[in-house]
Parts: sequence; C-alpha cells; structure tokens
Amino acid sequence: MTVDDTTSGADDTPPPSDSSAHHTPHHVVDHTAEPTDDPLAIRLEQLILGADRQYTPFQAARTAGVSMDLASRFWRAMGFADIGQAKALTEADVLALRRLAGLVEAGLLSEPMAIQVARSTGQTTARLAEWQIDSFLEGLTEPPEPGMTRTEVTYPLVELLLPELEEFLVYVWRRQLAAATGRVVQAADDEEMVDRRLAVGFADLVGFTRLTRRLEEEELGELVEAFETTSADLVAAHGGRLIKTLGDEVLFAADDAGTAAEIALRLIETMTHDETMPALRVGIAFGTVTTRMGDVFGTTVNLASRLTSIAPKDTVLVDGAFAEGLIRTGEAPASESQAAEATAKAEKEGEAAPSYRFALQPMWQRPVRGLGVVEPWLLARRPG
Repeated sequence: MTVDDTTSGADDTPPPSDSSAHHTPHHVVDHTAEPTDDPLAIRLEQLILGADRQYTPFQAARTAGVSMDLASRFWRAMGFADIGQAKALTEADVLALRRLAGLVEAGLLSEPMAIQVARSTGQTTARLAEWQIDSFLEGLTEPPEPGMTRTEVTYPLVELLLPELEEFLVYVWRRQLAAATGRVVQAADDEEMVDRRLAVGFADLVGFTRLTRRLEEEELGELVEAFETTSADLVAAHGGRLIKTLGDEVLFAADDAGTAAEIALRLIETMTHDETMPALRVGIAFGTVTTRMGDVFGTTVNLASRLTSIAPKDTVLVDGAFAEGLIRTGEAPASESQAAEATAKAEKEGEAAPSYRFALQPMWQRPVRGLGVVEPWLLARRPG
C-alpha cells in the first residue's frame, strides 16, 4: 500500500485540522488511556508494550505506509482513545497498522473485514484487560509487608506475569479458533457457514431486580460472578458455547437439541441445589441464526428470549422446532402414550425398550409480540 498524498511529505507536519478525510481516532472503549506523565505508569507501559513512545498518530501512519484516514478507522475500531497528535505510539503500533493494511493490500481481507477484525479483537481484549486489572491484579498487588505501597509491588509482579499470561492467551485463542473452524467446515453448505441452525438458550435469574434493592453491592457482585462462573463451566463441560453473559442472564448455544437440553436441565438442577442462588428459568429455540463477532442474531434468538420471559421458575420452555429435534433423534417421546406403546411393543417382541433422556409436555398456545402464536413445550428429565 502506498502512502497517500497527504502523508507523503518530508516533514512531520500533521494534516490540516479542517480536513474531513483525516480524523483523529475517538474511543469506543477507552482501551488506551490518554498519555500520562506519571513515571510509574510510563515504566509499566514500556514494560507491557515492550517499546518506548516514539510516534504521533500522523507519524505512525506515515511510517506504516497507511493513510491517516485508514489508520484512524483502525484505531477507532480497536477502541483507542483520541490522543490528538501527542507522541504516544510505539513501533508495535506501526507494525500493527502495517499488518492490517498489508492483509487488505494482498486481497486476503477486504477493508471492512479488516476493520471488523480490529473491532472484535479490541472489544474482546479490552474486556479481558479490564477484568484482569480490576479483579486479578488488584488482589495480587496487595502489599505483602507493612510500609510497602501497591505501586512498589505492581511492577515486578507484571514483569513476572506478563510472558506467562501472553503465552496462555495465545494458547487459549488457538484452541478456540481450532474448535470454531472445525464447526464451520462441517457446515452442510456455504450458506450455513454464516446463517447456521443452532439451539439457542437464555438462562435468567428470577427476581434479580428485587435482589439489587436488597443486597449490598459486594454481595450482588459475588452472586453474579458465581452465577456466570457456574453457567460458563456447565455450558462448556456439556458441549455448548457461552455466547455472552448479561449479569442476571446468560446466552448459550449448541449444535443440536440434545446438547442444549442437557445444559438447560443441568443449569436448573445445579442452581436449585444452591441455597445462595435465586430460582432460574430457561428458554430455548432451535433454528437459523446469524453469527457476527461471536454473537448470535435473528428470530430464533428472539423466540428463545420470549420463551425465557414466560417460563415459570425452575423450568425449561422450548419451541416446537426444538421439541421436534429431540423426538426425531429418539431422545424424547412425542407423548407418554407413545412411549408406553413403544415399550409394550418392544417387550412383546423381546427387544430392549427404548430409552428416552427427556420428556416433553405441550403447554398453552399464546401470542408472542412480533412472533405470532407459539406453542411452548415444557422440557424435563425423564426418570429411569
């Protein structure tokens, strides 16, 4: 990629401030704070970034061979704060710009896709970094001896942890990337790679709003963290994927109805046996969903949300397509009378009786705003 006319000059004079083509990046997520003169903050920044401040945004864009306009859009997508023309960028910033622009120039990514890559990476890592600082490092940097300050502990701790956490992050990312790629290449056709058929479920804590008025902030935070942690562990352990957490609600997905049913019932059973947890309700729908930046969208997701909102506490409601999936795979009978008939037939012919994992009970039909009339099914674990 060649440098455009506005960045090809010999000096470091930034472009005119009234040029509509050259925007300085403004933050979506304050991923990099504005430059600071605090000595410890600068030392920590140099340690983490592995380089000294060297470039203004204009200089970084020019050195990378990228127009200021494209550089600004990349930075904005990554969530970097507006730093004007302060000298706060490093060689790593130049390399990142060069890599993204190079992928576009080589035709491996379109420009909108490169910006989407920047945005998804920035949003994900920003949340991770905030959590590590707020929860992880805050606890570890508690001064071990009287008279020591937290700042005196922070630098050597970050110095020790940084390479280990960096390698672990790359390892987990590669593992997740391998799993996601495997799911995509097994899609039935190219169209299904984007618009896939999935079981999508919401698990929602009942009466959470009342709890927020009754519990102290610390207690509420501990409850939410316990709920999210337990849900994430159960979803992963039984073959599902946690899409996102929303405080009192989690959204998960699975490739088939049987997996999603097992996850939903495990969540209900686990929370029911935890006296510290409020009641839980789950709604699941099966159908086509659109996946974008790790999230899921579409009518199927909306239906799962509506089913959750009408589910009685400690129950799982599913839609007709989900119920049909369980019946088709032999994991649930269409009705108890059908199950009894199948058992009687098997015994008469000297064969093993069918073994069903789940039970389904049709519930009342009701109109759902924006989705028409739906007939929920009550999902339960079949005894025996």
